[in-house]
Amino acid sequence: MNFFDDLAHSLERNRLTRRQALWLLGAGAAGASLSGCATSPVTGKSILVGMSEAQEVQTDAQVAPHQFSQDLGAIQDETVNRYVADLGQRMGVLTHRPQMPYSYRVLNANYVNAYTFPGGAMGVTRGILADLDDEAQLAALLGHELGHVNARHAAQRQGQNMVAQAAIAGLNVAAQNSDWGGLMSMGGQIGASALLAGYSREHEREADALGQEYLVKAGYPATGMVRLHQLLVSEEKAAPSLLQTMFSTHPMSRERMDAAQAAADSRYRISNSLDARRERFMDSTASLRRIRPTIDACKNGETAMATKQYAKAQTEFQSALAKTPRDYASNLRMAQCLQAQGQTAKAVSYADNAREIYPQEAQAYKLAGVLALQQRDAGRAYQNLDRFDRLLPGDAGITFLKGVSLEGMGNRQAAAQHYVAYLRQSQQGNAAQYSYNRLKAWGVVK
Repeated sequence: MNFFDDLAHSLERNRLTRRQALWLLGAGAAGASLSGCATSPVTGKSILVGMSEAQEVQTDAQVAPHQFSQDLGAIQDETVNRYVADLGQRMGVLTHRPQMPYSYRVLNANYVNAYTFPGGAMGVTRGILADLDDEAQLAALLGHELGHVNARHAAQRQGQNMVAQAAIAGLNVAAQNSDWGGLMSMGGQIGASALLAGYSREHEREADALGQEYLVKAGYPATGMVRLHQLLVSEEKAAPSLLQTMFSTHPMSRERMDAAQAAADSRYRISNSLDARRERFMDSTASLRRIRPTIDACKNGETAMATKQYAKAQTEFQSALAKTPRDYASNLRMAQCLQAQGQTAKAVSYADNAREIYPQEAQAYKLAGVLALQQRDAGRAYQNLDRFDRLLPGDAGITFLKGVSLEGMGNRQAAAQHYVAYLRQSQQGNAAQYSYNRLKAWGVVK
């Protein structure tokens, strides 16, 4: 009996194994299309892009909410979110594309990173915000991300990727990883979207230069960019594993830091007497910095999870919860850690805590759904997954999981409809194979 037949048999008996439950958490799909050539808003030169400006905005609307949810949603701190958004909006009007619908939020993610989708939807993790020292560094961080949007780097990379794909048409490689370490890896969180794959060093240098230009225009010293690089490089040396994601999507180098320093010493020399606005930054982010020990403990726990050191991870999450019991990220990560160790009942308790703490965020409902399947309660699983679907529509993996839940409830007709809907969105990977096998077994397809 192969894996898929075994899963179907387990659903009939309402008895999922831990391996099967972990596999279900990994279901999903993605895609893209080619556009053509365009003029760079920054240089005026012709560039190859994979999407039009309208498609950039549309992509943000379709994809960004799912990535932000993967990073556990915006923090439940209106003061901090508004502070970052206000700074971002002040800078956005000074860029080469002020007409773009820029948006900003601080995310519950604990790893160190910031990223932007092609249309200007930006996320800054609480992990990096808690590490910054003043507003000039934050302006440099936002400016760098604005640089990527204004130079249309994501659109350029999409165009290059599509050309490369056309050159190897017919080669189809699909890979699925049911191992929890892979699902939990920090790199995997960003890898949810090909739009956020690593930029080239040329693109990073251009984003640095644009970001430094924008932060000076906004009234900050150019050294803010230098000190941002210094912070990140020093942290990489101290704890490289904790910066795995940041340095894979934004490759760092002393060359980039030296280039920022050279620009601060020459072109932007007059700006260096400007106020870095440390006091305002400290006042505006005080509530976040108070939970810095919680963020650090979660970060350590996630690193341990990625290498399957579950006992160590559990200790770190317990430490985080002792410091901040109602922290959404800590409760959700603890639930995932316990689930990975087969402690389903305990995991449910923390998943329920997470849902109660942040009912508008979707990830706890997905985990609660899979945990309910493990506990042979397909009806409760469907309720949780349907709630996820209403909060965050358009997730193909949830369509598949709802089909699994309906199959577990004995409702083959509705399950088949969900498997068909899933196959319309994705024809590759294990979830697609399982869906097709069930439809074939039920006589829906031949």
